[in-house]
Amino acid sequence: MGDINKKVTLIIAGDRSGVGKTTITLALLSFLVQKGYKVQSFKVGPDYIDPMFHTKITGRPCRNLDPILTDQTYVKSCFNQHSQGVDYVLIEGVMGLFDGVPFQKAETWQNIELNREKDHLFNHYASTAHIARLLNIPVVLVIDCSRLSGSVAAIAQGYRSLDPNINIIGVILNRVGSDRHLELLENALTPLNLPILGKLYRQDSLTIPDRHLGLVPTDELPEFKHLVKKLAHIAQTSFNWDLLFPLLTSPQSPYGRVFDKNFDVVTNMLDKRAPTSHCPIKIAIARDRAFNFYYPDNLEILEKLGADLLHWSPLEDESLPFRSSGLYLGGGFPEVFAQELSANKQAIKVVQTAIRQGMPTYAECGGLMYLCQEIINFQGETWPMVGILPTTAKMGNRLTLGYRQAIATDNSLLLTSGDTLWGHEFHRSELTINSPKPLFKLHSWHSQSPSHAEGWQLYNVHASYLHLHFGGCPTIATKFFRHCLDFSESVELS
Repeated sequence: MGDINKKVTLIIAGDRSGVGKTTITLALLSFLVQKGYKVQSFKVGPDYIDPMFHTKITGRPCRNLDPILTDQTYVKSCFNQHSQGVDYVLIEGVMGLFDGVPFQKAETWQNIELNREKDHLFNHYASTAHIARLLNIPVVLVIDCSRLSGSVAAIAQGYRSLDPNINIIGVILNRVGSDRHLELLENALTPLNLPILGKLYRQDSLTIPDRHLGLVPTDELPEFKHLVKKLAHIAQTSFNWDLLFPLLTSPQSPYGRVFDKNFDVVTNMLDKRAPTSHCPIKIAIARDRAFNFYYPDNLEILEKLGADLLHWSPLEDESLPFRSSGLYLGGGFPEVFAQELSANKQAIKVVQTAIRQGMPTYAECGGLMYLCQEIINFQGETWPMVGILPTTAKMGNRLTLGYRQAIATDNSLLLTSGDTLWGHEFHRSELTINSPKPLFKLHSWHSQSPSHAEGWQLYNVHASYLHLHFGGCPTIATKFFRHCLDFSESVELS
C-alpha cells in the first residue's frame, strides 16, 4: 500500500445526502484500524450518532467540526490538537459537499435577514466545502451511481470545477449495479482524468439499522463486531489503495501555517476559569442506551475546570454516584426506553430529591424529556417520568431540526438576560405545556421559521431542547461548574 510513515488526511464528501458516505467512512476506519493504525476521525456538523460509530471503531473520541456551534478558530485548533500522534485523519462530511447554512455567523440576526439575498455560495457555514477550505484538506467525492451512467461525468466535473479552492482528488463510485454498469461509468469518467479511488457494488446484505433520528446507536447493536469485520473487508476489496495512498500522501504537513501546535483549545478558551476546591467536584453524567448524545469536548471542558465525571444509568442504577454535586442529562432516546426508565422508580425518586434539594442540573433534549411528568411514545403509551417539569413530552411525526440563534430572555442558572449563543435542535417530540418562564427566544436561520420561546428553569435546573457545544459557549460550562462547586460546599456545611 505504499509508504505508511506519512500522515494521511482526507475528507469523505457526498454529492448529496444519502449517497453512502457514512458507510464508506466506517469501512475506511475499520480497515485502517484492523491493520493496526492509529486513526483520528472527525465529523462535520452537529451529529451525535455517526461519531458514536467512529469512536467505537477507532477507540478515540470522534470530534465535531462545526463553525456555527463553535467558531472557525475553535474548529482549526480542535482539528490540530486532536490530529497529533496518529497515522491517519479522516473527516466525514455532512449532506452534499456544498450544502450548508448560508450566512456569516458573526453578523447580527437582523443583518442576516437583511443580507440573505447577498450571500455567496462559498459563504455557506457548516458545509463540508467550508471545512475543506478552512483546513486545506483534499476531498474524495462519493457519488451514488444507482441511477447514473454517462451523467456521472457531468456531476464529477461540476463538483470539481465549482470552487477552485476545493481540491477534489478523486471519486468513489457507490451502489454500482453490475460489471457492465461499472464499465459505462468508467468510460464516462476517463476523459476527466479524475481518479476512481473506489468502486462499491450494491451491498444488500450490509445494512445498519436506523430509526426516527438516524442510525441505531452502537450500544444497541449486538452484531457490531461482525459489522466492523464486514466493513473492513469491503474497504480492502473495493478501494484502489495503490492509487489512493500516493494521492493522499504529501511530504509536507497538510495543516498549513494557521495552526499553532502548542495551542490548547480548551485552556485558552476558558480564560476565566471557575474556582476550584481541594476535592474534585463530582458531576453525574447520565450515560446508557437512553442517554448518549454528548460532545466529547463538552465533557473534557468540564474536566478541565476540575470536575470528576461519573457515569450512571437512569435505566439500571438506583442511585446517583456518591457525593454527586451536579447532574448532566444529555440527549438520546428516552422515548424508546420509556417503559424501562419509568420502571426504575428508585432512580426517579433519587433524581427528584436531588433536584428539589438544589442540585444543579443541566438537561438537553432527551434529558429534558426525562424531567417531564410523562413521555407519550410513538405507540401512544404514557409512561411517568421524573415529574420536575409540569409538562408532558409527546412523540409525533413532525421533525424539528436546525441551527438556532438563542437569546436569553432573563437571568437564570446559566444565563444572563440578553446572552446570545448558537445551538441545534433535533427532535420529534413536543411539550404539551410551554414554559411560563422560558430560557430562550430561539431564531431559526431559515427566514420562514418563526422565532419561539423555549426552555425551562425550575429549582437549579436548566432544561432545553437546544443542544449546545461548550466550545462555542464556554461560560455555560464555567457557570455550571461554579454552581456545582457552590452546591458541594453547601452540602458540606449542612
